[in-house]
Amino acid sequence: MDLLIIATPDEAIEPVARAVTPSDEAVVVHLAGSLGAAALAPHPRRATIHPLVSLAPTSGPHGSHLKGAWFAVSGDPLAWQVVSDMDGRPIAVTDEARAWYHAAAVIASNHLVALLGQVERVAARAGVPFEAYLDLVQGTIDNVAALGPADALTGPVARGDWATVRRHLAALPADERTAYRALADQAARLVPCR
Repeated sequence: MDLLIIATPDEAIEPVARAVTPSDEAVVVHLAGSLGAAALAPHPRRATIHPLVSLAPTSGPHGSHLKGAWFAVSGDPLAWQVVSDMDGRPIAVTDEARAWYHAAAVIASNHLVALLGQVERVAARAGVPFEAYLDLVQGTIDNVAALGPADALTGPVARGDWATVRRHLAALPADERTAYRALADQAARLVPCR
C-alpha cells in the first residue's frame, strides 16, 4: 500500500494536497497538529499523524525522539499502523478536537520555553545563573507527573500569600509583570481543587 506524507508548513498542506496525484489506493497523510484530514481533500484515503514531541531545529536527527512517542492520529487505519510500527503511542484526536489538542501542545512546550526565557531574564537580574533553576523545574515536572497539577502546586499562591505576590510584582520590571500576573491567576485556579 502506498503512503504519501505531506510534511510542509501548515499553510502549504492544502495546496500541496490539491497538487499531488498519487494512486487512488494511496493514503495521503499530513503531520500538522491543528489541522484535520479535511485539509487533504480531494484524496479519498486521508489521515493525520502528529508527533507530540519537541523537535527543536538544532537538536540533530529526530528519529530517536519519535520512538515511543505519543502521536495524535485520525483517519485511515494505515496511519495507526505507521505509528505502531514506530513503537509510538497513538491518541485518537478528531478533526473537531484538533485545535484544542494542538493548543494544549503549544502551552505544554512552546509556552514552557517562553516561561523559562522569563526565568532566565529575571534570574539574571538577581545575579543567579539560569542553570540553578533547572533542577527546580525538573522537580516540579516530576511532582506534576506523580501528583497532578493541583497537588503539585507550591509557593505563595498555593499558600494564599498575596503579599508576596504583590512584592514580586513591585520588584519585576514592567515588561515582566503581565506574564507573572497571568500565571499567578492560572495558579489560583488550581487552589480550589485541593
